[in-house]
Amino acid sequence: MKKIVIASKNADKIKEIRRVLKDMPIEIVSLAEFDNMPDAVEDGNTFEENALIKAKFFREKTGMACLADDSGLKVEALGGMPGVYSARFAGYHADDATNNQKLLDEMKKVNAIESPAAYHCALAFVDTDGTQIITHGSIEGIIKIAAQGNGGFGYDPYFYITPDKTMAQITTDEKNTISHRGKALRAMSEKLSAKFVP
Repeated sequence: MKKIVIASKNADKIKEIRRVLKDMPIEIVSLAEFDNMPDAVEDGNTFEENALIKAKFFREKTGMACLADDSGLKVEALGGMPGVYSARFAGYHADDATNNQKLLDEMKKVNAIESPAAYHCALAFVDTDGTQIITHGSIEGIIKIAAQGNGGFGYDPYFYITPDKTMAQITTDEKNTISHRGKALRAMSEKLSAKFVP
């Protein structure tokens, strides 16, 4: 069975990816299963560039095919920030709470209580033979400075998909149906099916 390493140690993200790819003849491996694995240097200017950097890096390090995503939030009032810095908006090794606080601080600086925003995701698959597949997904919404809901992760409690409901207030299945990563994953699933399913 084909082994694919997911370039992440984020348990929620791995779970999400496993759920979408569950019917495929592949074995999903998490980066958390490797000891002392160095981090890839994500110095790309776009989500796609960073996803490819990670996929190539961890394919090289593990000797397995690799699936990597780079995703993030672009807030109109902040000129597209945090963008590719979404996971480390408050600095390297920042967590959701500190990133969200930084988001609120930046919104206050521009006197915005809400702003159009969008989540974007680029997924890159790099096979052991060097073959590359890239897919994208996005979802538009509104960032508000009032959090709602305890589900999801990242900026979900502040990302409103309707005027009164955030990404953190819907079920995982509902989220996978509409989310940026869910859309990119389904597109990737179709391409991987064509590649791996006889």
